[in-house]
Amino acid sequence: MSSALLVEYYDELPEPREGNAKAWEARLRKALEKFKHKVTARYMEGTLHRLLGSSDARARRATALALGLVGSMKTSNALLARKLHDEDRGVRQLVADALWSIWFRADTDAHNHELQRLVELRDRGKKRVGLDTLLEKAPQFAEGYNQRAILHFQTQQWQQAIADCEKALKLNPYHFAAAAGMGRCYLELGKHRAALKAFRSALRINPGMDDVKQAIRALESALGEERDDKK
Repeated sequence: MSSALLVEYYDELPEPREGNAKAWEARLRKALEKFKHKVTARYMEGTLHRLLGSSDARARRATALALGLVGSMKTSNALLARKLHDEDRGVRQLVADALWSIWFRADTDAHNHELQRLVELRDRGKKRVGLDTLLEKAPQFAEGYNQRAILHFQTQQWQQAIADCEKALKLNPYHFAAAAGMGRCYLELGKHRAALKAFRSALRINPGMDDVKQAIRALESALGEERDDKK
């Protein structure tokens, strides 16, 4: 199936407008549900994978959005991650968003919903207990470890955060945020070379992380190291 119909669905999405933010979000959610329904009725995931390689940037954008809604961790994660290097900025942004969506629904429906609930909790104590319990039930849920790493970072438990970032990356080697988070933890510990290595790893996965680029430049200057041409 060609990309023409998918792009048509994509073009039906509402453009951002100034005004009531909640009303806009509600309108966008409704439009995305309609877009998802049309995509699933017409396209298989494998077809979307092929369309992600289209020469048309708008088709790649539409495909990235579609995969963010219907793609699976097992078959779409690696393919999408490679498109973080796409020449089109819009594609890169939609791919990053799609990856986050896929990461948050990488386990069973029950575990996915529980993680979403825990992320929204303000009570850090309850969140920690909930994440510990979730990961006992779902030890292969990479995003669960990443979210617990974020919580450890917020409570200045740098080593625990690093350990969870490492677990997230072992399960999902394309998790650029976990790699960057590990770098920030090493910075807090004063381990600048380890931080630089982690930041470079994050940027190799996702070259669009401007804050990571800045951190790398600062560390390279402080350590007297030459720029890493691979980043």
